[in-house]
Amino acid sequence: MGLRINTNVAAISAQKEITKTSRDLEKVVTSLASGSQFGHGGGRAGDHAIAEGLRGQIKGMEGATKNAESAISFIQVAEGGLNEQNNILIRMRELAIQAASDTVGDTEREMIHQEFSQIGAELDRIAKTTTFGSAKLLSGENREFEFQVGANKGEENVIKYRSDQNTTASELNIDSARVGDRSDARDSLDTIDEALTKVSRARASFGAVQSRLESTVNNGYTQVANLTEAHSRLADTDVAKAVSDMYRLQVMQQYQVQVLGEANRWTGQALKLIG
Repeated sequence: MGLRINTNVAAISAQKEITKTSRDLEKVVTSLASGSQFGHGGGRAGDHAIAEGLRGQIKGMEGATKNAESAISFIQVAEGGLNEQNNILIRMRELAIQAASDTVGDTEREMIHQEFSQIGAELDRIAKTTTFGSAKLLSGENREFEFQVGANKGEENVIKYRSDQNTTASELNIDSARVGDRSDARDSLDTIDEALTKVSRARASFGAVQSRLESTVNNGYTQVANLTEAHSRLADTDVAKAVSDMYRLQVMQQYQVQVLGEANRWTGQALKLIG
């Protein structure tokens, strides 16, 4: 190759390679620092778009799963009220059986009736005050609830539940039950048994939708885990590979700087011809 002093082609080529290596090294260091393969911007636009789409799905599923969990809490509020009403009815039945026997006198029956009446009033109060937000759950308020449990639009992403349960004392006929005398106490047993059946049906209705919602939550967590894994493969930095690339590029950069120094010295050889 001839000697030139105006244009140092070798030095220009070496500078080009140094610039390229420096750019690649910057990308690797940024990727390590951010933990993301897309932290440096530019490049792999297709993968970036796919990863962002997955991230949107993940956040959507997380929100939908939280909705399902809140819906379970909604059901559990109603179930808590029904459970206590069931306990009250069982106690009322026990009191009625006691009052139906001549092992207690009129005075004792009056005392039993006082408790019977008070816990019956509490059963009614529970029905009228068991609420979730502004929705009354046990007082016969007929309302359809829609729970968004999917990350997308569509009927298949919504669980609908119509709540029309009524377990007030008047609906269960408990408000007319008496245990003040032996005959009334015996008559009240059938009324209490029917009330227990109605409460059990209400619990079954709430329990069925709760079981469905629990399956929805489990599926939601599974989808979030799988989508997160797919997003990680595309977006997260492979630290071991990135560190290996960083050291390789650093060595290459040092080598190229040495080559550039040699290329700059070549033009000095032309002076020997003049001397």
